Amino acid sequence: MRITRRHLLAAATSALAPPALAQGFPDRPVRLVVPFGPGGGTDNLVRLIEPHVRAVLGQPLVIENRAGAGGTIGTEMVARAAPDGTTLLAVDSSFAINPSLFPRLPYDPVKDFTPVTLLASGPVVLLAHPSLPATTLGEIVAMAKAQPGKLSYASGGNGASTHLAGELLKLVAGIDLVHVPYRGTGPATTDVVAGHVPLMFNGISAARPHVDSGRLRAIAVTGDSRAPALPDVPTFAEAGLPDVTASTFWGILAPAGVPEASLARLAAAFRAGVAHPEIQERLRALGFTPISDPAASYAENLRSETEKWARVVRTANVKLD
Repeated sequence: MRITRRHLLAAATSALAPPALAQGFPDRPVRLVVPFGPGGGTDNLVRLIEPHVRAVLGQPLVIENRAGAGGTIGTEMVARAAPDGTTLLAVDSSFAINPSLFPRLPYDPVKDFTPVTLLASGPVVLLAHPSLPATTLGEIVAMAKAQPGKLSYASGGNGASTHLAGELLKLVAGIDLVHVPYRGTGPATTDVVAGHVPLMFNGISAARPHVDSGRLRAIAVTGDSRAPALPDVPTFAEAGLPDVTASTFWGILAPAGVPEASLARLAAAFRAGVAHPEIQERLRALGFTPISDPAASYAENLRSETEKWARVVRTANVKLD
């Protein structure tokens, strides 16, 4: 067959098609599903960075809250979405915890998702009501050992990260604390502030107003270093229990099968949002630690966090209601 100019032009056009498509992505708004209600840590984080992500993508980032069943409802919706990069999922550490809590998840957390990027981490803080005589972690552990089953701690519910942080403390310290679950972290905080329950774990952004006012005492924070928002509070490592590693991690996931070029563009946009100097300052003030790691690091983080919480759930025999 004689090769004509038309054949050469057609071949060149075909070869250039995939990059052209990648460069044109996204060509419509990107939906970001938050599998929790408005006002929580995940929702606050993505709404904070949304303007900068939108500026890089050149398309609106539409945040949609789909709460329910510990985050599994919104998560399943994204798992079933078309893998074109225009439907994403924002998650916290519950994504790594849920496989151990729900025996029959409606999705496969490994096969049905592709990590886009890790956005931030956030320490949790052990809080005590001021009426508790013990004022340090060492004193609380000593009190719990002297009176097994007498001290209690509140949480946002069975299987919540605030519950499992308490179970991890019990395992590491070898103490017996009574778990008091509530329907949400807000009601749990209210009762601890009122003195009905002496202890609880909470995120720094939610805990700080009560600590600053003196209604609660901050005992120790998770993480490798002290939290800028609570600089006078020691880490668990400084307080003698370095294996209490219960920090929360936030990241972005896409349905499995999204083209690599689209994933790269999405990751760059979210990393730019987290890296903005103004955003970094605001995140740290709220108790977040900006990370902006690549997808490979996020995949490893999910693997290790899933294994860690599986051990805690199994050893503590955590059961959902």
